[in-house]
Amino acid sequence: MNATALARARNCLLGLAAGDALGMPAQTLSRGAIARHYGRITGFVAPFDGHPVSHGLSAGQVTDDTEQTLLLSRRLLRDPDGFDAQGWAQDLLDWEAGIRAKGLADLLGPSSKAAIAALLDGVPPEETGVNGTTNGAAMRIAPVGLSVAPEVEPLVARVVETCRVTHNTGEAIAAASAVAMTVSCGVAGSGFDAALPRALDAARHGQRVGRPRGDPDMAGRILRAVELARDGEQALVSGIGTSVASRESVACAFGLLSMGLPLWETLCVAANIGDDTDTIGAITGAMGGALGMTLPGDAVAALRAANALDLDGHAADLLALRKVAA
Repeated sequence: MNATALARARNCLLGLAAGDALGMPAQTLSRGAIARHYGRITGFVAPFDGHPVSHGLSAGQVTDDTEQTLLLSRRLLRDPDGFDAQGWAQDLLDWEAGIRAKGLADLLGPSSKAAIAALLDGVPPEETGVNGTTNGAAMRIAPVGLSVAPEVEPLVARVVETCRVTHNTGEAIAAASAVAMTVSCGVAGSGFDAALPRALDAARHGQRVGRPRGDPDMAGRILRAVELARDGEQALVSGIGTSVASRESVACAFGLLSMGLPLWETLCVAANIGDDTDTIGAITGAMGGALGMTLPGDAVAALRAANALDLDGHAADLLALRKVAA
């Protein structure tokens, strides 16, 4: 196995978990509320008492972004040549039941919850995700990028398989395809500038495959975010947004990466950016790590100490599935 590819695959999942954990105490909060409660987040901190989503978690702990990424990883490793939609829906339901049993509130997102309810009511998997435009598909898509070589048609086809149950829309599939392609290109040795055109191609391909719901030009949103980011964080927030909509949070993640800051600094910006901070951080971290950006050693140590996660094992196993050598 290519040592550089393996290092980038590991850094992809570490970056995802770090961005998730940094953004965890700030998720759902406005930029002003983040400043009032925490000042400026520059490291792992615990959520304030009574946080509407993150209460019960400790500094450095990850949320649904990382946990569902590893859930999808296990599903892909269990069936590398197919995809059991019913099994995936059950995986998500079992995961949520486990979260409820722990007394935590970071449950399934709105698109996933509605789609799985429809599936249980007998709606075919091809129909359950036709309204899902939120970022749940993109936040957990990194395993597809790690396990599939950067070729548009096979990669997007795999993205579609994993998205269909909950996010079978042009906006969500385009967004997830762009993230997966960026991860795949990064593991193959690319940097951001080389990966971006291929990510845009994947987004356009995915846009055509998904149902025509949501933003009709996710690739254009990503390009706009990159352009706005040249004028800084505030321009990016004002022009793109930071909500759970794929057109906002996923585009925002691309904008943050384009700013060219070190990965830890980039993830700290994401943690303070407002609204869906943990998911923006997770997507940014996954792409940044795959593209060769690294985290400080003390941050990695703190992340590993706070979470019992076999990130390295997942990275190696997913990379072994790639049909073309990285």
